[in-house]
Amino acid sequence: MTEATIAPPGAATNNRRVAETFLVTSVALFMTQLDNLVVTTALPAIRTSLGASLSSLEWTVNAYTLTFAVLLLTGAALGDRFGRRRLFLGGLALFTLASAAAALAPSSEWLIVARALQGAGAAVVVPLTLTLLSAAVPVERRGMALGIWGAVAGLAIASGPLVGGAVVEGASWHVIFWLNVPIGLILLPIASRVLSESHGVSARLDFGGVLLASGGLLGVVLGLVRGNELGWGSAGVVLPIAIGAVLLVGFVAWELRQEAPMLPMRLFRSRGFAATNLASALMLFGMFGSIFFLAQFFQTVQGYSPLGAGLRILPWTAMPVLIAPIAGIVSDRIGGRPIVAVGLALQAIGLGWIAAVSTPTVAYLTLVPAFVVSGIGMSLFFAPVANLVLGSVRREEEGIASGATNALRELGGVFGVAVLASVFSARGGYTSAQSFVDGLRPAVFVGAVVVGLAALVILAVPRRTAAPTTELEPERGIEPEPVFAAA
Repeated sequence: MTEATIAPPGAATNNRRVAETFLVTSVALFMTQLDNLVVTTALPAIRTSLGASLSSLEWTVNAYTLTFAVLLLTGAALGDRFGRRRLFLGGLALFTLASAAAALAPSSEWLIVARALQGAGAAVVVPLTLTLLSAAVPVERRGMALGIWGAVAGLAIASGPLVGGAVVEGASWHVIFWLNVPIGLILLPIASRVLSESHGVSARLDFGGVLLASGGLLGVVLGLVRGNELGWGSAGVVLPIAIGAVLLVGFVAWELRQEAPMLPMRLFRSRGFAATNLASALMLFGMFGSIFFLAQFFQTVQGYSPLGAGLRILPWTAMPVLIAPIAGIVSDRIGGRPIVAVGLALQAIGLGWIAAVSTPTVAYLTLVPAFVVSGIGMSLFFAPVANLVLGSVRREEEGIASGATNALRELGGVFGVAVLASVFSARGGYTSAQSFVDGLRPAVFVGAVVVGLAALVILAVPRRTAAPTTELEPERGIEPEPVFAAA
């Protein structure tokens, strides 16, 4: 036997640990991200079962989004301080218990509170899945692993309407939430056994930063999700957004003066970090808003069941399963920048195509090519984008970088739904099939334009100048210290 054929000591154990970590984090990520849009196709059934008002139905969706977006940075910071494995287990337990509470909800008010608690648990779990996985995977295989991680996140978000429709049609809306409970109960002891504990760069918790960031994000997101309900010029919308913006400015000023900030502002001096995060927020803006309306289009306009509507979007939502692993492998060789740029361009083309051909009586086969193009674009985006973000920061800062990235993405999605809903309401409505399409077409077209802008933004990310290395952590295969401002 030659020396080359002898496996390094502990290689099998390390590979098993990587596989177990990947399984745990992927299942947890899918479960939490799925709940972003899983209830959209169940809202009519929830309205009938609980006698919920239109406002209550909106908050059934928004309560999850609100706490999720607001607490993402805080969840990542708590993980860095108290231990990522420990906080991951706590967040997963909270999400599981809140899912059971949502399934048992006797009223819309109970359901809204349970959804808010779900979002809080997910805000801890999601950024830590990325950090825990990154720490477990060797540098030379991170592109493939994080590519699949990103694909799982995109697939979960996009397949929410399909899963929700299938469950509601085959059982009841309660089962949407019950499904999380056995998965969470099985996952908790496995995660406790296989995950390794790690901490972030700072041993102190930045309480001032936590309060300012949480309060600022709460104000901005609260204003956004209430914009269509109260009117964009109302005090109930303008005031929380203004207060939130002031608190976020205060957060930036506070962080610049801290020795151990929860979000080091210098991260945004990296062209790769700043541009990737901006592009991610713009991408979620277009995708969230468009899927929100397309899931309704097949039911409201063309009369399909919730399951039928979800199945017809499958050529879009199933693409990550086929494309993302390949994109992740290729990104290890050529870098993620060109793959993400092509993905965003394809997503923009697909959305524009959908907007152009949509009519009340459009044949399904006319939409399929646009769905496929959008699905390929989504796969190429979600596959390497996580690696681009983590490749632009130091290893010990990955936790907070992950939290910042996920928070900005979620804010992009919230803003997308709110803005595209305003465009929809200004040009159309629910009074007839034609009225719905009159609103859908400009709304999805705006989404396409925003995603196209993201494709231009991602070109600001530096080209990879070298293969990933394990020798010098700051290199990570990315051009060192590119900044917006001159030195």
